[in-house]
Amino acid sequence: VITGNAKLDYKMDYMVVRKSDMTSRIYIGEIGMLIIESTAISLTTMLLCELTKHKIKIVFCDEKHNPQSELIPYYGSHDTSAKVRMQTQWSKEVKENIWTEIVSEKIRKQSDHLKENDQEVQADMLKQYVKEIGDKTIREVHAAKVYFNALFGLDFSRSKECAINAALNYGYGILLSCFNREVIANGYITQLGLFHNNMFNQFNLASDLMEPFRILVDRIVVKNKPEKFEREEKLDYIYMLEDEVLIDGKYQYVSNAIKIYCRSIFDALNENDVSLIKFYRMI
Repeated sequence: VITGNAKLDYKMDYMVVRKSDMTSRIYIGEIGMLIIESTAISLTTMLLCELTKHKIKIVFCDEKHNPQSELIPYYGSHDTSAKVRMQTQWSKEVKENIWTEIVSEKIRKQSDHLKENDQEVQADMLKQYVKEIGDKTIREVHAAKVYFNALFGLDFSRSKECAINAALNYGYGILLSCFNREVIANGYITQLGLFHNNMFNQFNLASDLMEPFRILVDRIVVKNKPEKFEREEKLDYIYMLEDEVLIDGKYQYVSNAIKIYCRSIFDALNENDVSLIKFYRMI
């Protein structure tokens, strides 16, 4: 995370950060994501090119230090053309099957989170909703309302301007950037989703895939209960990528778990086999 006034450039496999009082060098191979938090930072095009070659996600923040945009390469894989053709041929049935698994896992995790916070009644309601996901009702919407009201009070709304929503949106923005990176790195395009299909959303597919991981952000918000949301509060949501979870029988950092999970989703889509999906578990 780069803050304040700074100039960034590239030199011999290192990102060089120049500030008025210091100069530091960071080996590019050790960077997973670069967040440009201030609008007072300048970067060279050479650095941007090298970072994208190494598939490093670059997130730019606005004047309020909130994620606003990101840099995505045109091609993230040597066989992008073939992958995109496969993506356009995913059938409606297979997309619906995969989406059902994704959203069911999300609600299961929400239910577990409510149990951790002694919200047994609401947790049981969400478990029942999982059983009804396959019907024509909008169970995901009902589950979200029950879930957020249980955590933050009956007067809470996701459209409300408050520190809690600012924290949720910031954390979700970080996750979305991670998933966009994996979509591109695997050779697919972010615009074509499974369930999300908003013509104004450039990241429909990443919005689909990230659903079960939202709980990681929710847990931090519930723990911190922010009354304000400034730079110090934001760091927890960046460092959550270094937390460990259990996936595919091994302990992995969240950043690695996202890679494993995304690849399993693409395998499931291409093979029409939901059993190939690898979900993570909290430790």
